[in-house]
Amino acid sequence: MSVAVSSKLNKTVRDQYLKLPQDGKAQVTYVWIDGTGESLRCKTRTLKCEPKTIQDIPEWNFDGSSTYQSEGSNSDMFLIPARMFRDPFTLDPNKLVLCEVLKYNRKPAETNLRYTCRETMDKAKLSHPWFGLEQEYSLLGINGHPYGWPENGFPGPQGPYYCGVGADKVFGRDIVEAHYKACLYAGVKISGTNAEVMPSQWEFQVGPCEGIEMGDHLWLARYILHRICEDFGVVATLDPKPITGNWNGAGCHANFSTEVMRKEGGLKHIEEAIEKLSKRHEYHIHVYDPKGGQDNSRRLTGKHETSSIHDFSAGVANRGASIRIPRQVGQDGFGYFEDRRPAANCDPYAVTEALVRTCVLNETGN
Repeated sequence: MSVAVSSKLNKTVRDQYLKLPQDGKAQVTYVWIDGTGESLRCKTRTLKCEPKTIQDIPEWNFDGSSTYQSEGSNSDMFLIPARMFRDPFTLDPNKLVLCEVLKYNRKPAETNLRYTCRETMDKAKLSHPWFGLEQEYSLLGINGHPYGWPENGFPGPQGPYYCGVGADKVFGRDIVEAHYKACLYAGVKISGTNAEVMPSQWEFQVGPCEGIEMGDHLWLARYILHRICEDFGVVATLDPKPITGNWNGAGCHANFSTEVMRKEGGLKHIEEAIEKLSKRHEYHIHVYDPKGGQDNSRRLTGKHETSSIHDFSAGVANRGASIRIPRQVGQDGFGYFEDRRPAANCDPYAVTEALVRTCVLNETGN
């Protein structure tokens, strides 16, 4: 198993320095999405005291020519603090702050999808849109080989791994449990985790979150995951189909509801939303992965608990449909629905914005 060299450093040596007092000052790590729309970047600065609100954190800047976000001749990009979290790596009073990125002219960078998402959520705020996202990911060695798999060959067929227990069924639980605790410490609204169908594949859930909060919390949870994997010397990939063949892909299922869906008689409103979604299938497929459906086409084949990328479908308790109504919701007559189409590497701002545009703001067309 190929493990990163940095993970082999003696962490107990580092710990003695992390315990040193900071003389009232605070380290603030600015986190942002780079020009790929998938990877995260970060850098840290010192503030004179612990920030209590997001307004206490100043704007900053970075070299966009080194993050695929600008040309070298005009490379300064602005970091606009958007949401603050506790830092589980250097501990209190230090903070992580998720940022929006603006270009030199103060307009949003191309991969700053938070900007329009926030505008959309403001328009729909009276409907109180709630989201829960189920983030699947796969663990790899730095050589790209799935973590825990035989170096020459494959593990046994899928079946014993989903929610599995035992050294021959699950790989990387230490990472998963560290991630869970770190998210709770940070203030991320993580709500659960489980081993997935493919060995070395896992899932965590974030939510319920309202409006723009959903994208903020999922992006920060992803940052924490990648940062923890760095310590362990492995890689978390959000590739929607990391291993070709008879293996499950990785999605980011989106659970969605509005206030009327959550009340008695809400099933009618759920069914109306699904009807609207059926008429905008191409639009949603386009925004549900960063490459406009190209990545998801490897995953949405109609096999391995997916629907076909070409067809829209819906059903109660049907994991092979585009939209699943949970059986409990069908029985109760109210609740939420699950859109199973988003890819693991989707931008949660794009997914939540699209759902609101179609289901709440009644936008049409592809």
